[in-house]
Amino acid sequence: MRLRNGKVLTVLCLGAFLSVSWFASRLKLKDDVDGVTQYQQELLKFDNRLHKTEKDILIYSQKLKLLLDEVKHKNAIRIKPIINDTSIKLSNFSGIQVTSSRLTFGGAVKTKNLMGKLRVQLPNVFHYLPHLITNKDSLQPKTLIGQGRTGVSMVMGIPTVKRESRTYLLDTLNSLIYELSPDEKRDCVIVILIAEVEETYVNELAEKLKDTYPKEIQSGLLEIISPSTNFYPDLSTLKETFGDSQSRVKWRTKQNLDYSFLMMYAQAKGHFYLQLEDDIIATPNYLQTILNFAQHQSSDEWMILEFSQLGFIGKLFKTPDLTLIIEFIIMFYKDKPIDWLIDHVLWVKVCNPEKDAKHCERQKANLRIRYRPSLFQHVGTHSSLAGKIQNLKDKDFKKELLHKGHSNPTAELTSSLKIYLHHSLEKAYKGEDFLWAFNPVAGDVIKFRFFQPLKIERYRFRSGDAEHPGDKLFNTTVEVLPADRTDLTKESLHNNSTKYSKYQQTDDGYYRIDTFRNGIAEGEVDGLIGKIEAIRLFIVTDSPFWVLLNEIFIQATA
Repeated sequence: MRLRNGKVLTVLCLGAFLSVSWFASRLKLKDDVDGVTQYQQELLKFDNRLHKTEKDILIYSQKLKLLLDEVKHKNAIRIKPIINDTSIKLSNFSGIQVTSSRLTFGGAVKTKNLMGKLRVQLPNVFHYLPHLITNKDSLQPKTLIGQGRTGVSMVMGIPTVKRESRTYLLDTLNSLIYELSPDEKRDCVIVILIAEVEETYVNELAEKLKDTYPKEIQSGLLEIISPSTNFYPDLSTLKETFGDSQSRVKWRTKQNLDYSFLMMYAQAKGHFYLQLEDDIIATPNYLQTILNFAQHQSSDEWMILEFSQLGFIGKLFKTPDLTLIIEFIIMFYKDKPIDWLIDHVLWVKVCNPEKDAKHCERQKANLRIRYRPSLFQHVGTHSSLAGKIQNLKDKDFKKELLHKGHSNPTAELTSSLKIYLHHSLEKAYKGEDFLWAFNPVAGDVIKFRFFQPLKIERYRFRSGDAEHPGDKLFNTTVEVLPADRTDLTKESLHNNSTKYSKYQQTDDGYYRIDTFRNGIAEGEVDGLIGKIEAIRLFIVTDSPFWVLLNEIFIQATA
């Protein structure tokens, strides 16, 4: 009996233990389930936020794509009016193409990744310049000065290199800028490529350009760039071809790369690209003439419009066509000079090998069209190739007068300069000739005293010319003599400061309002000065050069 009761007790204890264990396990399972449920809810919330973010990104991507398409469309059809309401019709031209992905480092990475996935080789520019792909900055300008102007009618590219003797760059820029109207200055950009990697030289030239053309750089008209030191390949092992020496092969090879870099930078900036050199002068109204000639072509099949018969000077391209030009140059940059390569591009496009050379020339004439007379003249005698002297002149260049006349107000003219032959100040003031004098010394003056005090709005004095580029006024100031000096209060001209005056006053009552920069002084006269009795040009220091004053312009209010 006791044994039976013991068994029952054992069974009851075991049942109670199992019941408690089951209940505890249920509680724990409930806690676990609650934890899992909470975790699942957190994941669900995160998933919902992720989906919302993806939708937002998609919406923003679509908006950006629409905006980009709109910008591309506007760029493709946009063209600004030029002088006399003349405009360029670009409806037949393809839209401006931003620099090809094959020509940028980002494109190099994409190309490299894509080629890793493909079973065929995809040709690209880095096959010809493989060193570019190893450095991400190889296609970025090391020097970049300017406002980044885009959307203009004309981009002018000028490569310049260090020469053993003299440089012609400033004379070239003076000629190009001087012949532009105010409207044209707002609708073009001049890009200077300092095609050197010597940092000291690049910095010195860039600073000189900044000091000489501050207004042009600030306005966006002038930009200065230089290539990265990693842009150029090793040029010491080039193969000599066509009887050229090693130094000449290296020179022409680097020149091809310089043109390519300049074109790649300029391509997205405007509708047309004009290739120039750093030793030229331009005729008046050259930009308007070029744009008008491009507009009036009967077909848009042309590739090059030529405005000089010499080398690679004055060659006009539609910027979308530069992609082909750049790639062709880079493919054969080591083989031939630039003018030969450009001719080969045309040959490939239109010449039939089964027909004679005359037929080929007729076909190329449809793509390369010449304008006469030439708008640019080559003036340099010392080539960028060390030791080379070249007296190349364009026989089709229309030689303009060496002076520019204006209708200036009547005035009494005096000068302490020693005049050469018949080139007098009186003739220069009337616009009949230019003033030409022997070396000026410190204290020399050229004075214009009006018979009655006048309100002067603007002035321009220009010295030197294409045939005598060194005969300029250096360290020379423009000074005015107010008619009523009692009006020149400290509050108006001295900005309430007796120590730091706005204009420096001379002992004889003149105020210095300007100084010559690279042979030119031009600007507006401060209205606070009032009427003026006289204007004079004052030479501050002795000059080793003669002086040739080829333009005198003084504009008075009616």
